[in-house]
Amino acid sequence: MGFKMGIVGLPNVGKSTLFNALTKTAAAQAANFPFCTIEPNVGDVAVPDARLDKLAEIAGSRQIIPARMTFVDIAGLVKGASKGEGLGNQFLANIREVDAIAHVLRCFEDGDVTHVDGRVDPVADAETIETELMLADMESIEKRLQNITRKVRGGDKEAVQQERLLKAAMAALEDGRPARTVEVDAEDAKAWKNLQLLTTKPILYVCNVDEASAATGNEHSAKVQAMAEAQGAAHVIISAQIEEEISQLDAEEAEMFLSEMGLEEAGLDRLIRAGYQLLNLQTYFTVGPKEARAWTIRKGALAPQAAGVIHGDFERGFIRAETIAYDDYVTLGGEQAARDAGKMRAEGKTYVVADGDVIHFLFNA
Repeated sequence: MGFKMGIVGLPNVGKSTLFNALTKTAAAQAANFPFCTIEPNVGDVAVPDARLDKLAEIAGSRQIIPARMTFVDIAGLVKGASKGEGLGNQFLANIREVDAIAHVLRCFEDGDVTHVDGRVDPVADAETIETELMLADMESIEKRLQNITRKVRGGDKEAVQQERLLKAAMAALEDGRPARTVEVDAEDAKAWKNLQLLTTKPILYVCNVDEASAATGNEHSAKVQAMAEAQGAAHVIISAQIEEEISQLDAEEAEMFLSEMGLEEAGLDRLIRAGYQLLNLQTYFTVGPKEARAWTIRKGALAPQAAGVIHGDFERGFIRAETIAYDDYVTLGGEQAARDAGKMRAEGKTYVVADGDVIHFLFNA
């Protein structure tokens, strides 16, 4: 299981440049005018994880298969999008399909790159998009409440639950808060998710800074950080320009370049890690002579659910999971040594998979 992150923002903030860097392609045309991205560009990228390489080295795996993450570069939004301004309707439709939002904010000064509002103010930019998403949600909620009136009067349990959740979301929106601020009980979680409200999507603010500010940030990114902390949201500082340069280099050259820039790792690594945290995701591994492979699951997933990520039959016919903690696998030097040392555990259906577990599943076909 991977996840899909939509890259959004006002025109000319660096969305397409970042997308090109992340996917190492030129699929998205980065140009200095609004709406250069008309159809959403989709790119799959490998999730970098040094643990996978280490496991493959120990096991002598012939193939390394990392987890995957999907980025969607969505057309730039402008004020009035909720009413169809610019490419608003298309933007709103595309954003419904993603799991999370990477909200790119312009945190750099450059007179050669025009800003749609003629000024650099990342907090105001964030508010513009949030407002448009909130307005779109309010319009959607009003229509849905009208459509389920008859069912609610008839006592339809599903409709009654839906009405209650829609009204809770509307109350938050009318109070100037996105729907994700609404506290939802576990019994309502599935119905809440099915509402597909735009402002329930978790948000990661991406501060696109100039090259000189890539390591430390600047006054613009500091304002975004303060805003994110106030919202309980996440943020990362990235120079899309640097990331695009790095994407054209081999591993050794990229490491040297990063060192010269005073950076410990590429922005892609930080962005993916922040995305994992945002969606409460983690990784487990399957390792053998043929391949070493990383699999993505949600934190708290039970062993059968983790098995189901590989194949539905694994979950349906689950017997047990032979599990070795990553540190034990590496320290002892592989599966057989871990088994001999008593570090391989037989876990059943109620086992909560831990991040980094190396697992072999047994199941009935």
